[in-house]
Parts: sequence; C-alpha cells; structure tokens
Amino acid sequence: MLNNRKNSSKFIVSNTVNKKVFYTPLIHYIKIALKNYFLIVIEKKENNLYPMFLSEIEKPLFDIVMQYTRGNQTKAALILGINRGTLRKKLNIYYQNNKRFNK
Repeated sequence: MLNNRKNSSKFIVSNTVNKKVFYTPLIHYIKIALKNYFLIVIEKKENNLYPMFLSEIEKPLFDIVMQYTRGNQTKAALILGINRGTLRKKLNIYYQNNKRFNK
C-alpha cells in the first residue's frame, strides 16, 4: 500500500510480514529497479537514459491514475499535478492505438 505520511512529503510502501507492518520509502524500490535497469542499459551501450527511464515510469503511473479516475482526464491531471493539456499530450504518446484514454 502506498501512503503519504503527515510529517513527511516522502511516499512509503507498507509490507506486512508475519502480521508486522514494515514501512519502506518508495525511493528504496526505485533505486533497486534503477540499478538493475542501468546494468542492462550499460551492457547494450544505450544512450539517452533519462528519456528512456521517464517513459518506463510515466506509462504505468498514467495507467494507474487513469484507472483510478475511470478515464477522467481532468481529475487525473489534478492528482498528477500537471496541466490537462500536458496529460493529453502524454496519453497520446503512450496510448496512440488505445481509444480508451484518448477522448
């Protein structure tokens, strides 16, 4: 579960093991994923890591937010903290063949 603590602007992920709840900062999981991703990219001698990474992160983020808002782009833009026009542009990039999000 993803939470935002009142005293912190950092997101945490809760994980229940043996009825005990452990809170791990989301950045911990992002760093692990980035290290693994980076090793693969370096082996392939790829360039443009930043745009590649953004596209890998943005698409699932938009998936979840658009599902949560049931396709309401205005609500999704508010949740994401971006302009609705920017959201529409990104949705067009990531979902060119999917009419569900491109209204």
